[in-house]
Amino acid sequence: MSIAVPAQAERARPMTREEKRVILASSAGTIFEWYDFYLYGSLAAIIGAQFFSSFPEATRNVFALLAFAAGFLVRPFGALFFGRLGDLVGRKYTFLMTILIMGASTFIVGCLPTYEQIGWLAPVTLIVLRMLQGLALGGEYGGAVVYVAEHAPPGRRGYFTSWIQTTATLGLLLSLMVILGVRSWTGEADFAKWGWRIPFLLSIFLLAISVWIRMQMEESPAFTKMKEEGKQSKAPLSEAFGQWKNAKFAVIALLGLVAGQAVVWYTGQFYALFFLQSILRVDMFTANVLIAWSLILGTVGFVIFGSLSDRIGRKPIILAGMILAAVTYFPVFKFISETANPMLHKAQQNTKVTVLADMDECSFQFNPTGTSKFTSSCDIAKATLARSSVNYSVEQGQKGQPAKIRIGDKEVPAYDASKLTGDAVRTAPAAFTKSVNDALGAAGYPVAGVANDSIVKMSGFFDLRGQTLALIAVLTYLVVLVTMVYGPIAAALVELFPTRIRYTGMSLPYHIGNGWFGGLMPATAFAMIAQTGDIYYGLWYPIIIALGCFVIGLIFVPENKDKDIFTEDKA
Repeated sequence: MSIAVPAQAERARPMTREEKRVILASSAGTIFEWYDFYLYGSLAAIIGAQFFSSFPEATRNVFALLAFAAGFLVRPFGALFFGRLGDLVGRKYTFLMTILIMGASTFIVGCLPTYEQIGWLAPVTLIVLRMLQGLALGGEYGGAVVYVAEHAPPGRRGYFTSWIQTTATLGLLLSLMVILGVRSWTGEADFAKWGWRIPFLLSIFLLAISVWIRMQMEESPAFTKMKEEGKQSKAPLSEAFGQWKNAKFAVIALLGLVAGQAVVWYTGQFYALFFLQSILRVDMFTANVLIAWSLILGTVGFVIFGSLSDRIGRKPIILAGMILAAVTYFPVFKFISETANPMLHKAQQNTKVTVLADMDECSFQFNPTGTSKFTSSCDIAKATLARSSVNYSVEQGQKGQPAKIRIGDKEVPAYDASKLTGDAVRTAPAAFTKSVNDALGAAGYPVAGVANDSIVKMSGFFDLRGQTLALIAVLTYLVVLVTMVYGPIAAALVELFPTRIRYTGMSLPYHIGNGWFGGLMPATAFAMIAQTGDIYYGLWYPIIIALGCFVIGLIFVPENKDKDIFTEDKA
């Protein structure tokens, strides 16, 4: 019997051909699924121009990002639906269904007529397709992880499932590489017009390969054994979440593991990309190439830490990643700022910028729908500085008087947009922005639209110099933190739940953590930056969640690396 084989011997032996096929089949399909999902996020601005063209540019970009967020928000519902299905009818057919939904939805986006062609039906259809993608992804990950874990021999679950953990990063990398290749081939103008469709249309070939691979797979041995013994759950949802003996592990998984893993994951990859482009003004090509290099160099960490977790445990590695992230995020992102845009960093250190305003007219400018209008002089002053990546503070000014921006020894009065009439509606904003930019430029700030040779800029994928090498190194460090928290977590989640509700039980906390805590991280962090005037303040979001997860995980998460998941434990 397999139990007689020591775990150490199992770890030492090479993988069998069947085990390699299981990992390849599960990982390849999941890479393609993540590729489909991330294409939209990478092309959100272009898609906004195609499908939300009836709105002003700023609003259409917000709607495009909200459509992207919709895919994250529905992931937990996909986890519930497909998790239940996977525990009732099996792992294989459930995540064969998820990849069909994901692949078909992505291909249709590439064919979808624009707003100019079919009107409001275009954005409505787009949002429906994004939600279908999110639902499919909600069922895909849990199915792939459970399937691989239930094929893994004792003592090697961390190593086997770590290959699934590489798929999200590899899917992101694949989407970036395809976009960069197509963009270079078509040119910027044609890519914005029609070339953006090509990466979506190419997904049909990935879908065909994935479906063919998965059709060759057999059902997992743990599920087959349970089914033969008649031990299947008749109501996986109520058993997983309606009984405290199981529901408590879902809560522990979310608050002690996944929420912290999610914010570290999104900070190390998505927020780092956002920070480079939106805060430091690094051009899109350079920012994507820098992130691509960090992913290439750091991805091996998933397998390294997954394998290491088979020896020392899942919990020490995941918690170490969280605490390292919390301790080092501020110095790391300040180093990125100093290296990627030294002129901006120097100006932030040397120039004091203050908004003097009646605090009663200052709003918290969190605008998820893009429909709110912030017209007070305080809000206009803060928004103008935030767009210029200026560090500023807000102090009480004269009651009832318009806000002023003090830059060094110069003051620029703001205006109240609600009181503008006639030509002033058009001329006042432009004049104010010019006055602020002139004052910032005189104080040493790099001004938008003016060449700044200090900003890192790459001419090609292999244009590696001192400035770019330093950034790649520190971005790779962020990816290593991602691999620490993410590499072992699949095995940790699988081991928390019995076979009869494993698919359902692990999928929901995973997708709440990653879809909500992680997926909303960039938008939340940016709102925090705009409110405080500190470009690093948004980092408190992942730091606080990571620290909270560290404490809860340290106290409540059990270490189950040696657990026999083929038995129906009743913990």
